[in-house]
Amino acid sequence: MPEIAKMSPLIVNQATRTLHCGPYRFEAWNRSWVAGEDGVPRGETLSPRAAVCWLSREGGVRALPVAVIGPRDASVAQLDVAEAIGQELAKMGVPLLTGGKSGVMEAASRGAFAAGGLTIGFIPDEDWRAANPYVSLPLATGLGPARNILIARSAEALIAVGGEYGTLSEMAFGMQFKKPVFSLCDAPSVPGVTVCASVEDCLDRLAISLLRCPDR
Repeated sequence: MPEIAKMSPLIVNQATRTLHCGPYRFEAWNRSWVAGEDGVPRGETLSPRAAVCWLSREGGVRALPVAVIGPRDASVAQLDVAEAIGQELAKMGVPLLTGGKSGVMEAASRGAFAAGGLTIGFIPDEDWRAANPYVSLPLATGLGPARNILIARSAEALIAVGGEYGTLSEMAFGMQFKKPVFSLCDAPSVPGVTVCASVEDCLDRLAISLLRCPDR
């Protein structure tokens, strides 16, 4: 995953409804980069986060969820961070996936729900009514803690906000499935996980990951 400083500018051409990065054009439905036309594309330069937002709202991208994971017994700071992340994901047009219960899961869902985002919950129970009130699409797995595998497998990326053993398992599964995993608020340490300094840093890195931006 390239750093922002190593990326070619992201340029959106509103007339053709296409996103470009250097000599590449983004195929929104397949979420992949293909060789574009010769020359410098014309259009508006966007940040990675703005590009994700444009693709979600106008660019015809296929929606894939990002999971926010963390403890049910969360601190106030963790809840605030989770809610902020959920809100920003919704603003970017990115569906939110959680375990559908309380704590970090509920805070992230609350933030996304309030901002008009799609909130999905893979709940461990057999009855969808066990989901927190901010989950708009509750999926009752009946799998207990084993539903963590479904979350890690289904998410395009995972963001861990604090957490203990349950969160650790989701992070480990995410790494095993070769998904980008980001962490905040003293989440468990897992080799290969990107530790983020702030919500803004996390979302910037996430956007690059979602775009699969090519290196220069």
